[in-house]
Order: sequence, then structure tokens, then C-alpha cells
Amino acid sequence: MASVVTRIDPDRLYAPAKYILAGKGKRFRPHLVLSASASFDGDRHVALKAAAAVEVFHIFTLVHDDIMDRADTRRGRETIHLKWDEPTAILTGDYLFGKTIELLLAFPEPRLRQAISLLAETVRHLCEGQVRDMAFEERDDVTLEEYLVMIDQKTSALLECSLMLGGLSGSATEDDLANLKQIGHHLGRAFQIQDDLLDLIAESEQWGKPVGGDLMAAKKTWLLLNALAGSGEHSEWFERMLARGGARAEEINEARRRMEAMGIIESAREAVIFHSGEAMNLILTLPSGDGQDSLVALTQKMQQRLH
Repeated sequence: MASVVTRIDPDRLYAPAKYILAGKGKRFRPHLVLSASASFDGDRHVALKAAAAVEVFHIFTLVHDDIMDRADTRRGRETIHLKWDEPTAILTGDYLFGKTIELLLAFPEPRLRQAISLLAETVRHLCEGQVRDMAFEERDDVTLEEYLVMIDQKTSALLECSLMLGGLSGSATEDDLANLKQIGHHLGRAFQIQDDLLDLIAESEQWGKPVGGDLMAAKKTWLLLNALAGSGEHSEWFERMLARGGARAEEINEARRRMEAMGIIESAREAVIFHSGEAMNLILTLPSGDGQDSLVALTQKMQQRLH
């Protein structure tokens, strides 16, 4: 990915951009672009540019997220604002956003206008979702429905965009694009609920970060909101935990035990299976071929991921 940055001067801008783009990642979103493109006989050159664009855009959001979260590491390496400084990180993110648009210019008209419009809509959704997520930190009355709206904007929106850009590189009709959007919607919900679940039950060696970190930070996740929505001793325990600012490290096993007793762990697994199953059903309506096969494999891999 670092090869998309061809400039070297000033080094203060382009060195951090290459650094962050060279980091390891699953490249899930670019795979969605290429798979959707293959489903609709897309232009390979345009699809590759669009795939690079969504990954560059995703990394741009991570750079700015790391600043807001005061994160020290990203994908096992120092974050840009720590390795350099915060102004450099902000400018690097801004540059990567501009690079995203530059890469999308590979689309011919009239698809170019649709692609840029889709990106603009995705930016709006991501920003709205981030603001909602930030507001949740200050509220004790967040509902599960509000949480789902937030993850639809923060997680599903870019998956929807990736699939639709792939379709736009080929012969996808408006109905096809609407179908791809729904696939992305369900994949996003499955991905985020799985992420919430793994934060509590993953093996630490696989997860790569402290298990139970969300509970220690009192983060409003699918699991915690379901626990708070219940009644009885277990729900009261989570209410007290939230009131004092989160769980202690030594309480994580107890939190997991209580969520298992409440059936929340199993419900989370069922939600992941439901949304990935809905995505799979829609994928099977796409034109058969390598693109469809790839999307099936990606969905199965996502559902089964351990980290």
C-alpha cells in the first residue's frame, strides 16, 4: 500500500504516510471491492484503484481515531502522533483523504460522479457515527437501538461503500447497488458484534490486546448494553461497574461468567450468525462466478475469525 505514495518531499508528510500504509492489516475492504467488481465484470484497473482508495481512506480514519483515543499503538507499531507528533498525524490523515479522492478519479464518467458522491455520503455517516460513539461515553441511558445506528454508520457504511464501488466499476444496476449496500449493512453488523464479543472471550495471544479492554473502559458495546437492559443481580452488578467507570482487570473473568449466565455470550454469537447469514443469502443472489465465490469465502472467514 505504501507504493501509492510517490512523493518524498517534504519528508515530514510523506514518511509518516508511507509508514502507516506499510502496516499490516486484513485488507478486508479492498477484497470486498475486488469481489464485487468481479461479480459485475468490472474494469480491473478501475477496481484496483478503488480497492486502494477504500484502504487508504480506512487508514486515514484510523490515524485520526488514534489521535482522539490517545492510542499508543496501531497494528503492533507506534501511532503517528506518538512517533512524530499530533499536528503531523492530522496532516497525514488529511493527505490520505485527498489521496483517496485522487485514486477514485480512475472511474470514468458518469460512474465517477456516483463514486465521489458515494464517498461523500460515507464520510458523513462515519462522522455522525463517531460523534454518536463519543456522546455514548457521557451517557448512561444508551439503548441497543442507538448502538446499532452507531455501528451502521461507523462500521457498515465503509463496507457498503466498498461493495458499491466494486459494482460501479462494472455493470451493476441501481438494484444491484442496493443489494450490495444491504450485504455491507449485514456484514458490518456481524463484524462489529463479533468484535465486541471477541474483546471479552478471545485468547489474549490471538486478540493482540488486553481481553476485556472495552469493559475496563466502560465502553458501550452490544454485550454491555444487553447486560444493562436485563434485570436482577447480574444487571445490577454491571450497573455498579459502569457507575464507577469500568471493570477492574481482575473482574473480567467474573464479567464473562455473568454474561454467560445471562445468555448474552450465546446471543451475541447468534446475532453474528444471523447477520452473516443474511449477507450470505444476498450474496447468493449475485451473478455466479469468482466474485460471488470470493464474497462467500470472505463472509465465512469473517464469521469464524478469532481476532
